[in-house]
Amino acid sequence: MFRALRSIGFLVFGFTSGVLFAAVSMLFFWASEQFLWGFVVNWCRLTLWAGRIFCGMDYRIEGLENLPEEPSVIMIKHSSVFETYGHVPFFPRTSWVLKRAILWIPVFGWALALVFRPIAINRKAGTRAVRQVIDQGKAKLAAGVWVTIFPEGTRVQPGQTRKYGISGAALAREAGVMIVPVAHNAGDLWRRRELVKRPGLVRFCIGPPIDPGTQSPKETNQLVQAWIENKMREISPAYQILTRSSGGR
Repeated sequence: MFRALRSIGFLVFGFTSGVLFAAVSMLFFWASEQFLWGFVVNWCRLTLWAGRIFCGMDYRIEGLENLPEEPSVIMIKHSSVFETYGHVPFFPRTSWVLKRAILWIPVFGWALALVFRPIAINRKAGTRAVRQVIDQGKAKLAAGVWVTIFPEGTRVQPGQTRKYGISGAALAREAGVMIVPVAHNAGDLWRRRELVKRPGLVRFCIGPPIDPGTQSPKETNQLVQAWIENKMREISPAYQILTRSSGGR
């Protein structure tokens, strides 16, 4: 019961501070992109702090030395809300690929459009959405902005995965940039559609860059997914339990 109350407190704090920061950022629509990005980074750091204070969710970043110096495509495991803001303070300025409907959320979605200038796609558009990611992503990378993609498309339960979308690998190949795979175990502490947050350590693991220029986008996707899922088996208790229950396969 006490843990549930602390989780509610964290959610209220996150929602209230998020709306406040979003509203204030919109008042600074005239400011530079760098200033607005710093505003977002500060909110993300504040929310990481609140998660630790309210729920005991600490974090550690591993593999920062793997980040290329030039703008790249980040492909990150998607199993909770935690990683959507948790990775932001530790990467260069980035633009997300996300579903268009998110930008329709009052205040928060509007601020997201202003600050992140995301690549907002209609998932039902198929190849047109992939082409949109490639065209807009190339422009952002050329301008020095990284592109973040959650290749599973939606949050998955701990210990699970789904087919990775092709747009990230296709974008990296056409733009001639590297892919940075990122695994984490946030889903073990903050599960999809669960109110209670569990205390523990979230490990963000940044993998060695993957060159998309030496194989097809489909093969690149397989390399990215293999690295992420293998790392998940190392750092995620949910994956380890699943492996033991399946006889170590």
